[in-house]
Amino acid sequence: MSDREPIYVTRPALPPLEEFVPYLQEIWDARILTNGGPMHQRLEAALCKHLGVPHISLFNNGTQALVTALQAADIHGEVITTPYSFVATAHSLLWNSLRPVFVDIDPVTLNLDPARIEDAITPDTAAIMPVHCYGHPCDVEAIRAIADKHGLKVIYDAAHAFGVRDDGGSVLRHGDMSVLSFHATKVFSTFEGGAIICRDKETKQKIDRLKNFGFEADGSTVSLHGTNGKLSEIHAAFGLMQLEGIEASLARRQAVDLRYRQELAAVQGISCVEGKNELVANYAYFPILVGPTYPLSRDALFRRLQEHGIFTRRYFHPLITEFPMYRALPSAEPANLPVATKVASEVICLPIYPELDDEQVGRILSVIKESAAA
Repeated sequence: MSDREPIYVTRPALPPLEEFVPYLQEIWDARILTNGGPMHQRLEAALCKHLGVPHISLFNNGTQALVTALQAADIHGEVITTPYSFVATAHSLLWNSLRPVFVDIDPVTLNLDPARIEDAITPDTAAIMPVHCYGHPCDVEAIRAIADKHGLKVIYDAAHAFGVRDDGGSVLRHGDMSVLSFHATKVFSTFEGGAIICRDKETKQKIDRLKNFGFEADGSTVSLHGTNGKLSEIHAAFGLMQLEGIEASLARRQAVDLRYRQELAAVQGISCVEGKNELVANYAYFPILVGPTYPLSRDALFRRLQEHGIFTRRYFHPLITEFPMYRALPSAEPANLPVATKVASEVICLPIYPELDDEQVGRILSVIKESAAA
C-alpha cells in the first residue's frame, strides 16, 4: 500500500467552516429548523433559477423523492426501467408496489435503450423510468415518442444530472417529473437531500403534501397517505453555500475529465464513456471500460489501483437484476441484458472531484499506463 494520501472516487466539497457559521446563526435566530423554513424557500427559489426549471420540491434524500414522484404520478402496474443503475431506482418501484421490467442499455451512452422498450410493453405497463446515467442524457425524444404512442408516464431518475443541459435547456424538463439526488457524493450536495422537478403548480402542491404526511395547507387536514420527506433548514443552508461555488467546482471537474480523456486515448483496451446529447455536461463521474485487449482484467486493475492507495468504484456492479429481490423476474435474465451484463463486468469509475489535484490525477494515470505496458 502506498504511504501517500489515499485517493477516493469522490469526496464531498466542503467550504470553510467559518463561512457556514452565519447561516447557522440565521437559523438559530429564526428558531425554525425544518418544515419549509426560510432557508428551504430560498434554496427552492435559487435552484429554480439556476437550473431553469419551473417548479422544484426539496426532499431529505433522492430515494424518498423517487418514491414520492411515483406516488404523485398515481402509477400502478409495471414500470420499464434499467438494470444499470443504483439500486434505489428499482427499490422505489417496490415501495410503490410496482413491478419493475428491466430492459437492456445502449452500448454508447449506457442509458436505457429506446429500441428495446416497445418489446417490453404489455397491457400492464404504466410508465417508463429511465436514468440519465453518469449525467449523460437519455434519448429523451425517442422515449417521449414511445410514451406518447402507448399512453405511458415518464419519470426520470436524474440523480446524476444536476445542471446538465441539452440544446433545448435543462434535461430536467423532460418527462412528467425528474428526480435529483443531493447526496454528499453528488456534484451539488446538501449532505443528504434530493428534489422533484415537475411541470405545474398543482403537481408541486401535491408533492409538497405527500412529503409532509399528506397534510393540506391548513395544517389540520390530512388528505393523502404521505410520508416525512422534508429537507431541514441546515441541509438547505449547506445547499445555498454549495450553489455559490458550483461554477468553480464544475470547471475543476471539467479539467480533470479532459486530462483523463487526453491521456487515456492512447491506452489500448481502455475506453472512456461519453455522452452524445448534452450541450452542457456536469462531469459527475468518469467511467472507463476495461476491455479484453488491456493486459489486466477489470477486477485486477481495480485491485492494482487499490494497492497504490487509489480507491475506485465498479459502478454499477453488480447489476440491480443480480440482487435477490430482482433476480427471479423474467426480465432479469442475463440473456435479456447482454450489453448491461458486459458493461458491468468492465466498468471502473475513476476519481473526479474539485479537490483532486494534478499530482493525484497523475498518480492515477501512471498506474493505468504502467499496467498497460507490463
